Amino acid sequence: MDAESIRAAYRRYARIYDRVFGVLLGAGRNATVAWLNRRGGLRILEVGVGTGLSLSDYRRDNRVVGIDLSTDMLRVAKERVEREGLTHVDGLLEMDAGRLAFADGSFDVVVAMYVMTVVPDPAGTMAELERVCKPGGDIVIVNHFAAPRPGIRRMVEEWLAPLSKKLGWRPDFTLDTLLDGSRLKVESIETVPPFGLFSLLHCRRAAA
Repeated sequence: MDAESIRAAYRRYARIYDRVFGVLLGAGRNATVAWLNRRGGLRILEVGVGTGLSLSDYRRDNRVVGIDLSTDMLRVAKERVEREGLTHVDGLLEMDAGRLAFADGSFDVVVAMYVMTVVPDPAGTMAELERVCKPGGDIVIVNHFAAPRPGIRRMVEEWLAPLSKKLGWRPDFTLDTLLDGSRLKVESIETVPPFGLFSLLHCRRAAA
C-alpha cells in the first residue's frame, strides 16, 4: 500500500462510503465511541476520520480533531460538520498518519477506526499515535486482523492479499504486525460485529 493507492481507492468510495461501509462497520464504530463517551473533557484525535460518520456521536464536552489522507473523504466530513452544526469538532485536516503534525502529548485519547490496514507504514503510524498521546493516555483501535491460525478464513485473506491496492486495505494484516516494536500496554481486546471479523483494541501509553 502507498499513499496514492489509498487516495485513489477512497476517491472511489467517498460518495458511497456512508451507505455501504457506514452500515457494515457501524457496530465497531458505535462500540468505540460509546467507550470513549464514558468520560468527558477529553481532547481526542480521530485518525482516519473519513467522511466523519462518528463525529455526531461524541459527547459535546469532548473536543475532537480528525485527520485523513483522502481529500475526497474529508470534503464529505466537512459538509457533515457544517450541516449538523458539530461545534465540538475543532478541525478536520488532511494529514499522513505516519507523520502527524502535532506536538508530543497533544491528546488525551487517540482513536483509529478501520485505519491500520490502510496506512502505508503501520509501525511508523503506531509510533506516531503513541507520540501524540499524553503519557498515561489511551489509544483505541478498531481493525480487521488476519486469523491467527490456518483455516478457511486465513486462506481467503491470503487469496485477497494481492488485491490490496484495489481494495484499499490489507486483508492479511496481523495483530502481531501492528504491535511489533510497540511500547504500548494492551489493556483489552474484544471482537465486534459483523461475524467477529473486527477487533476493538485498547492500549495505554506508559505514564511519565
